[in-house]
Amino acid sequence: MPYQWLPPDGATQRLHLWPYRSLPRRGMVWAIGGTAGLIAVPLLGVLGSPVLWGLLPFLLAAVAGIWWALERSFRDGEILEDLTLTSDRITLTRHGPRGARQDWEANPHWVKAVLHPMGGPVPHYLTLTGGPRAVELGAFLTPDERQRLHHELTIALRRQRRP
Repeated sequence: MPYQWLPPDGATQRLHLWPYRSLPRRGMVWAIGGTAGLIAVPLLGVLGSPVLWGLLPFLLAAVAGIWWALERSFRDGEILEDLTLTSDRITLTRHGPRGARQDWEANPHWVKAVLHPMGGPVPHYLTLTGGPRAVELGAFLTPDERQRLHHELTIALRRQRRP
C-alpha cells in the first residue's frame, strides 16, 4: 500500500503517502537497454555501409526520447505527502515534483476527513476540512485505498480528540 502510518512518537502520529511505482529505476534501465538492443537488430544488415550513418542518428534520437520520457515520468511522480497529527495541531505537507512544497495546518478538534464518492476529480475523493481551506489527500491512491485511509484517518482523528 503506498501509504504508511509511522510508529507513534509520544502523542504524535505521522502518515506518509506516496504514488505507486509500477516501473522501478532498475526496470527503467532494463527497458531502455532492451529497446536499444531491439533497435540495433535491423542495423546488423547495414553494417559497413553508408546507410548505417543515415539511420543511426534517428535510432539514437528514439532511444534518447524514450529515456527522457521515462525520466520525466519519474520526476513527476516524486510526490510525498506527510501528515502529522498531535493533540493541538494537524499539519499536511505535500512535497511535489521539482521541489514544489505546499503546507496546510489546522486544529484537529475541528478537522474532519470527508470522502466524496462522486463529483471530485477522482472517484472517492478524500479531503480534510475544518481548517482555513479543504485540502485533498492521496489523490494518487486507488479508490479502495482512499476508502481505507478515510476509515483509518477518522479513527486517528477521533483518538486525538479524546482527553
